[in-house]
Amino acid sequence: MSGLIPVAEALARILTSVPGPVAAEEVAIAEAAGRTLAAAVVATRTQPPFPASAMDGYAVRAADATAGAALRLVGTSAAGHGFSGTIGPGETVRIFTGAPVPEGADGILIQENAEADGETIRALEAVTAQKFVRRAGLDFSEGDGLLAAGDTLDARRLALVAAAGRGRVSVRRKPRVAILATGDELVQPGEVPAWDQIVASNALALAALVNGAGGAAIDLGIAGDTLPALEAAFARARAAEADLLVTLGGASVGDHDLVQTALAAEGLELGFWRVALRPGKPLMHGHLGDMLVIGLPGNPVSSIVCGLLFVVPAVRALLGDPRAGADRSEPATLGRDLDANDGRQDYMRAVLDTAPDRLPVAHPESRQDSSMLAVLGRAEALLIRAPHAPAARAGDPCRIIRLDRTLL
Repeated sequence: MSGLIPVAEALARILTSVPGPVAAEEVAIAEAAGRTLAAAVVATRTQPPFPASAMDGYAVRAADATAGAALRLVGTSAAGHGFSGTIGPGETVRIFTGAPVPEGADGILIQENAEADGETIRALEAVTAQKFVRRAGLDFSEGDGLLAAGDTLDARRLALVAAAGRGRVSVRRKPRVAILATGDELVQPGEVPAWDQIVASNALALAALVNGAGGAAIDLGIAGDTLPALEAAFARARAAEADLLVTLGGASVGDHDLVQTALAAEGLELGFWRVALRPGKPLMHGHLGDMLVIGLPGNPVSSIVCGLLFVVPAVRALLGDPRAGADRSEPATLGRDLDANDGRQDYMRAVLDTAPDRLPVAHPESRQDSSMLAVLGRAEALLIRAPHAPAARAGDPCRIIRLDRTLL
């Protein structure tokens, strides 16, 4: 379509325009959940720091612990209370999971294979050397690189950083993303709209996407359809030192669509406007000085889909994530026939039929209007159809973006 740029090009141009990662700051690990690493994490200790038992039982010299052998109990090794002596010939130490294996021992006689009679422990089965012994450094060693800059600290990675001996970590500050809803027809949630108004929902959705991606959403409220109202909102974004301004609605060319005009008067350097996708054709990108600007359509589904496709990667790029623009789609099978596509890339709302032994089957909703939040609310995926795709039949391969894996 004339004047429309492809989705991939629009995303590439947005990511290329990101000036670079935001500044780093050091935080306590207890405050680092969801944050993005600004530097690689290197282990400051070895884990485990000593050979440790993987089972409850008796630490032994494997050469002594043949089937039927009798061993003399000389002590106990428990987690946090290791046995400090050395096991000699014919000796054993009671040991518990995670406890240090004493010097001289090289195997574990698990308690199921042991028979105790006072201080005498009889091996019911022979012990294999090193079996049930976790060697020192089995998990990682001091100096090992564990995580890379750009990684997000989720629960599993936080546990790894803590185990590696780090009490503080260097992370990117949260990018500040100012979100501005526009339009005289909008009222805030909880307010009673007039007969010709609707409740603003887009800003809440975009804030959830931004915060989920690691940013800090700043609500600029609703600006009416006047240049002074828009100018005042842009001033609030500058005062908040926003890294990214996201406008919702008003970016088209109607008589009441004043966002582009107001931004141009502020000195907007326009990157592009209008993308060959559905929903979301009137998408705008540019800069106001150092502040990145992305103008999203006003229709709620268009706004949310475009936020997912463009705003989330922009936030991740501001955080220095090298995978910010990575393809998040996966293969699936089409659940019903579809007509040939036109020149816009479609992101159709779909429900999934899943089973463990096959690809998910994507069933596009029959109604795809970009104003219908109920359809998006029950959708489980976006079904991607390339521009000028031929007619497709049920069972044909397709690609989807799962919504439960993309912060929605």
